[in-house]
Amino acid sequence: MREKVAYITGCSLLYVNLYNFEGRYDLVKFVKLAAEAGLYVHLRIGPYVCAEWNYGGFPLWLHFIPGIKFRTDNEPFKAEMQRFTEKIVDMVKQEKLYASQGGPIILSQIENEYGNVGSAYGPAAKTYINWAAKMAVSLDTGVPWVMCQQADAPDPIINTCNGFYCDQFTPNSNNKPKMWTENWSGWFLAFGGAVPYRPVEDLAFAVARFFQLGGTLQNYYMYHGGTNFGRTSGGPFISTSYDYDAPLDEYGLLRQPKWGHLKDLHKAVKLCEEAMIATEPTTTSPGPNLEATVYKTGSGLCAAFLANTATSDKTVTFNGNSYILPAWSVSILPDCKNVVLNTAKINSMTVIPSFTRQSLVGDVASSKALSSGWSWINEPVGISKKDAFVKPGLFEQINTTADKSDYLWYSLSTNINGDEPFLKDGTLTVLHVDSLGHGLHAFVNGKLAGSGTGKNGAKFSVDIPITVVPGKNTIDLLSLTAGLSNYGAFFDLVGAGITGPVKLMGQNGTTVDLSSQQWTYQIGLQGEDIGLTSGSSSQWISQPNLPTKQPLIWYKTSFDAPAGDEPVAIDFTGMGKGEAWVNGQSIGRYWPTNVSPNSGCTDSCNYRGAYNSNKCRTNCGKPSQTLYHVPRSWVKSSGNTLVLFEEVGGDPTQIAFATKQVGSLCSHVSESHPLPVDMWNTDSESGKRSGPVLSLACPHPNQVISSIKFASFGTPHGSCGNFSHGQCSSRSALSIVQKACVGSKSCSIGVSIKTFGDPCRGVEKSLAVEVSCK
Repeated sequence: MREKVAYITGCSLLYVNLYNFEGRYDLVKFVKLAAEAGLYVHLRIGPYVCAEWNYGGFPLWLHFIPGIKFRTDNEPFKAEMQRFTEKIVDMVKQEKLYASQGGPIILSQIENEYGNVGSAYGPAAKTYINWAAKMAVSLDTGVPWVMCQQADAPDPIINTCNGFYCDQFTPNSNNKPKMWTENWSGWFLAFGGAVPYRPVEDLAFAVARFFQLGGTLQNYYMYHGGTNFGRTSGGPFISTSYDYDAPLDEYGLLRQPKWGHLKDLHKAVKLCEEAMIATEPTTTSPGPNLEATVYKTGSGLCAAFLANTATSDKTVTFNGNSYILPAWSVSILPDCKNVVLNTAKINSMTVIPSFTRQSLVGDVASSKALSSGWSWINEPVGISKKDAFVKPGLFEQINTTADKSDYLWYSLSTNINGDEPFLKDGTLTVLHVDSLGHGLHAFVNGKLAGSGTGKNGAKFSVDIPITVVPGKNTIDLLSLTAGLSNYGAFFDLVGAGITGPVKLMGQNGTTVDLSSQQWTYQIGLQGEDIGLTSGSSSQWISQPNLPTKQPLIWYKTSFDAPAGDEPVAIDFTGMGKGEAWVNGQSIGRYWPTNVSPNSGCTDSCNYRGAYNSNKCRTNCGKPSQTLYHVPRSWVKSSGNTLVLFEEVGGDPTQIAFATKQVGSLCSHVSESHPLPVDMWNTDSESGKRSGPVLSLACPHPNQVISSIKFASFGTPHGSCGNFSHGQCSSRSALSIVQKACVGSKSCSIGVSIKTFGDPCRGVEKSLAVEVSCK
């Protein structure tokens, strides 16, 4: 984090760069923690990062440097980029964190996905990339540098791949390894959108294909989901949650079966490692949409990958043996004979999470009692700050606010004589406003008249019926941003705010254009300036009649943290749109009234076939996000302060805590599943013949399996939480599972007729189990 501060000294302007690497911005501490955990680090410096981050990660002041043009052969930009890159490199060098110094950082990255947009910058793009490469290499880190999505990355920079699939990617030189810097484990959530997810069968298929065809390094984006605290999300309209359907979720919990299946996958690849690093692969096609890749050495080492890229199951003969390959899957054979893992067959258990809600202000029985725990302050409509200024015409918002706030007031007083042409047919008038985005609220004579938002921050217009009165009328337009643009060529020049025209229109077609008149501007809110976010102001009002469902109100309450150690969220159902702070820390923008479209979702996503970001979505017709993560480290056991700024109107008494817990554990394993990878031993033929096993384990150390919700051996169908018996079902399945699992922290059950008997001969059977832990 960095900001540039200007100091006037005599007749010159001195810029001083201030860096903030404290608290959760402590880069050095993060890298050292990674090393303590036994991890290597790829330090992706950028400094442009994209990442659905506000302004692509750039500080807004960069935009105001005279003559600057971002991400091109421009001297002011290159000077700032080099200064930042050198600062980061010097920091980690001083701590001896590069692998060349014995540290964990094995790679660094300069720029990010520039190849996607470089053509828009013309010939200067090539000279810029060559400069960036030369600058980075000159810093002498002792580790390789990479550029992702940069096919023309100059030597010795390694060009790498980002995407859902990178198996077909080849670097631009035979001397460079095949690297995948971003394997998208899911997709980001936008306010106004449904919740995306990526089936783990497809994700595992993509990873296995990459290593099958010579891949050397693969990185998940994201492996640990996160939260866009404060105003950090960009896009715009990117939600506060950045969970990304990652193997570790936004709350730090394992997302199962994604986490477990990927763990098994990498263990399976690891079993092939000795052969894979000793030789180059040979790939043949045993049939349409089938590939067999073999790593074989003269010393007898052999590992194989069998891939079926079709959307239907196939049978393949390999090395004299027959293998059934499910659709869109890869089988891994560490000894070129036995299948240790198939990407479409999951041994890992599934976890269904649940959220338990409780009142924010304790066990109270009525809304009146709830409201007694809240105080409030009204945010003034229109101009209320001394630093307001008057200018003719309509100003673009980002250049005006420098992103110091989401909000900019445009205020105008106009006199109505009563004989204006647009009033001759009556007093009903329409206020027309054109905006570059992202949203606005129109107040006429102090009252909210209407609002509008642009989809995904695009330009939009509103036509709001208003009533004006003879004499002075005040029009106050509150324009808002919801995260600045972060991606695309010239994203830094994408504007926001009300650029007009702003017109009064009568029913008879006559108009009055107000755009060029003298407007008064106010950057941000009064409450932001006087420090209401901390909750410490003396101006808070505490009275029995709490104002609700009204715009522009600050709310405050005190609360005790929920008992236990489960992750905490706040459910903002009942609120409109705004921002929330816990003990002065912003937990981000909330917007539960922004609802996703009614169509485009599916109850169960078919993982077979190429994935894209719109393929698998849930939560259609519902708020994009209602639960907002509050880190436990931010709260005390008691005496915490919650502050809200409600923009459009809501009822804070409906707000509740939600703690995330495990609802159910499930697993569904067939007779054709490989045995668990942990049980696989290349030296033990008997182990390989032992057959598949269903395993379950409670996630917390003090828990045991308390009950069996479902158990069936035969032909059960459905998914976790919705299993049902098929026509074939063993009568003893429930009792066998109960005996093996109830009262234990974990249990493992062989999936075979030896365990359960044979309820239906000649049919492939499976075992499906759902349990609870307490």
